[in-house]
Amino acid sequence: MRIPERFRPILVDAVAAAGGCLFPFSLAPFEEWPLGILSMVLLVIALDGASLRRGLLRFYLFSVGMYGVGTSWIFVSIHEHGGAGVALAGLLVVLFVAGISLVALLPAWLWLRFVRPLPLGVLAGFPVMWLAKEWMFTWLLTGFPWLFAGYGHLDTWLAGYVPIVGVMGVSFLVAAQASAIACATLGRRPVDALVAVVLGGLICIGGYVWRQVQFVPLSSRVLTVSVVQGNIDQDTKWLRSMVAPILNTYLDLSKAEWGRDLIVWPEASITVFRASAVDLLDDLDVRGKATGSTLVLGIPDRDEQGHFLNTAVAVGEGYGQYKKRRLVPFGEYVPLESWLRGLIRFFDLPMSHAIPGPADQLPMVAAGMRLSVSICYEVVYPELVRTSVTDPGLLITISNDTWFGHSIGPLQHLEMAQARALENGRYLVRGTNNGVTAIVDPLGRVVARLPQFEKGVLRGEVRQMTGTTPFVRWGSWPVLAFAALLLVVMAGLRFRGAIR
Repeated sequence: MRIPERFRPILVDAVAAAGGCLFPFSLAPFEEWPLGILSMVLLVIALDGASLRRGLLRFYLFSVGMYGVGTSWIFVSIHEHGGAGVALAGLLVVLFVAGISLVALLPAWLWLRFVRPLPLGVLAGFPVMWLAKEWMFTWLLTGFPWLFAGYGHLDTWLAGYVPIVGVMGVSFLVAAQASAIACATLGRRPVDALVAVVLGGLICIGGYVWRQVQFVPLSSRVLTVSVVQGNIDQDTKWLRSMVAPILNTYLDLSKAEWGRDLIVWPEASITVFRASAVDLLDDLDVRGKATGSTLVLGIPDRDEQGHFLNTAVAVGEGYGQYKKRRLVPFGEYVPLESWLRGLIRFFDLPMSHAIPGPADQLPMVAAGMRLSVSICYEVVYPELVRTSVTDPGLLITISNDTWFGHSIGPLQHLEMAQARALENGRYLVRGTNNGVTAIVDPLGRVVARLPQFEKGVLRGEVRQMTGTTPFVRWGSWPVLAFAALLLVVMAGLRFRGAIR
């Protein structure tokens, strides 16, 4: 069947959108990593020969598909916990997806307008554009570093690059493989296919080789860990009548854990402000010292001006506190507050008046080692975790993923925490209210976990680690510098050709 000429552009538009819908299936919980590469290949092919306007439309459709499927958990947060009806929650999700896809057009426009016409503008320029997009989402408008391509390759040979260039560096390599395959598909010369095979092979072989390298040696010091999952209902969690029952839940679950080196309770496991829990914290401190245990727990706090701070505290053998620095939009603060606050329940959630903690904080200490602590959403920021504490012995992240409900969100969140363990060469202990509570080894592998939506205690062992990975030393800057160098080379080739 021959498709009429006038319908062909619309069909290609649909291919771009379908490619975007495929992309999230390369990530948790699906882990079908070839689909991430295929989705990018479809995007590059859809953009081939397109005008600037049509190219932007197709990239936008790709982004709408990607975020529409990949962040579908936002609907659960708004509808089930934000008090919005199905129609309103759906509308808000549509607005979010439309808005974030619009922001993603900036690097796409720069690539289509200035880089694509250059020599190697697709083969080398597309991965540069993809890297720029992901990097932009780590900081623009406080950032939303979700759905990065590299996360789909924590169990492939490309994982060998993560301790060197981080997850964004792996995203760059994935995009390079996709652009090579697309160029080979579109090419009229046998050499195009050869370039694709050689480039893809070299990237995979390099990843396999680096996967064998132990950048941070395993320590002989083993620590026993217990992570408590309370499975507290979010809708009643902040009721005054629930303060004692929630506390008793954690105390009862922890009875047999005193004597372990480290006990972890999740984010906001104590539901009163710290000033009202002084006696409780003192009692826990005494119990921890008597049994040789450190308890790390989440508790809300206030500063001298009465501002709310999301805080983690260590008591017992350990000491110190950490005040959350990257806040969750709408969950901890409301953007455009004067317009949105109070319109619906989702814009006026409990504890949504928070302020960020200071940039420079003393590290929390437990079992004689420094801890790198992140709370909830912070663990998705590679640079924040990398620079949080100098040479920590262990990574700890506490969270309350109840907001995700029965969606793909908690497993995506866990996958990003796994990447932080691999980037930093550290064990990571993840304590959550209702899952996914887990222990991750320095290779990013989940070595123990609890079932979701159940009360329980996860017991395991971790090793104190010392030393740094290349990513900890330099972050994402080497791959960003390499991308900039590629742009210079492409521009130079264009200039040289113009002179000739």
